[in-house]
Amino acid sequence: MNSNYLIPANSKRSQLILNWLKPIDLIILVSGALVTAILAFIFGSKATFVGLVLMCVPLLVCVTLVLQVPNYHNVRQLLTNIFTYFFIRPRTYYWRGWCVDDEE
Repeated sequence: MNSNYLIPANSKRSQLILNWLKPIDLIILVSGALVTAILAFIFGSKATFVGLVLMCVPLLVCVTLVLQVPNYHNVRQLLTNIFTYFFIRPRTYYWRGWCVDDEE
């Protein structure tokens, strides 16, 4: 054997829960489902259509956060990167012009 081997493209996915969830993503998803279930038990019998939609909002938000996005892990990771890029570590670029003579 000449030590030439291929690493599978999905080797990182084997470290995830159900091949697409990190532990924090699973916690977010389960907590959204629990909040929705608790709201359904509390207001279920006397809820109108608008009430039913509002009860499902926590679950919909959590599912949206853990949806996969190309080039990122999920929407939560994308939002974290956007927030970090614009607010935590803003980059400063200094323009010195096309012809700079540092010998002055």
